[in-house]
Amino acid sequence: MATTDAAAPESAPDVLSTDDLRVTYGKVLALREIDLTVREGEVVSVIGPNGAGKTTLANTVSGFLDYEGSAEYRGREVADRSVSDLVSEGLIHCTEKRDLFGYMTVDDNLRLGAYRHGEDADERLEYVYDLFPALAERTEQNARTMSGGEQQMLAIGRALMGAPDLLVLDEPTLGLAPVILEDISDAIEEINDEGVTVLLFEQNVTFAMNHADRIYLLENGEVVREGSPGELRGDDYIRESYLGG
Repeated sequence: MATTDAAAPESAPDVLSTDDLRVTYGKVLALREIDLTVREGEVVSVIGPNGAGKTTLANTVSGFLDYEGSAEYRGREVADRSVSDLVSEGLIHCTEKRDLFGYMTVDDNLRLGAYRHGEDADERLEYVYDLFPALAERTEQNARTMSGGEQQMLAIGRALMGAPDLLVLDEPTLGLAPVILEDISDAIEEINDEGVTVLLFEQNVTFAMNHADRIYLLENGEVVREGSPGELRGDDYIRESYLGG
């Protein structure tokens, strides 16, 4: 796990890459000239302020939005497959909104995440409950009655039920208490240690730097900085604008 600057080797194959990626909403250019690479085994973080385009980029590489330029997952254009196909091929997106079924139980929400891996559902369920013991204590609780932190664990757990090769996490720490941040932090470490590549979109810059091999800073729909956590910590602009000087 990338709590140091020891990134995955450059020889590792690209899981995801974009080249001159552009996304428009009507006449508004939301993303422009995005060049990004995620290599197998890495945790790559995309940081930036609210409104920078992080969720738009997360939705685009996950197949939810049309784009110009190139976005390739496993060497093929994202646009050439349906979202369902991408999920089957291991690209799983845990959205900022969590998108849980509020009137369904924890157990049922999780099992829905394994709809394409039914034969392994019980084994994956055990893995998720080991990762998030708080969920194991609430298997019959309806999702809507859970705290925000518990719902975030459930959303990540459901994504893991789909057996991801690339896990796209959009703002997993948003609005969470510090004690829950530790649980999410530990989970990301364990997920990556077990071989899952992670693309993390995060407004909490310190959290992102503590977990990433490489970081891209997105502002106004453009990548304005990129590098290792160590490199960006030494950047005056990053320190003054995002790390409190």
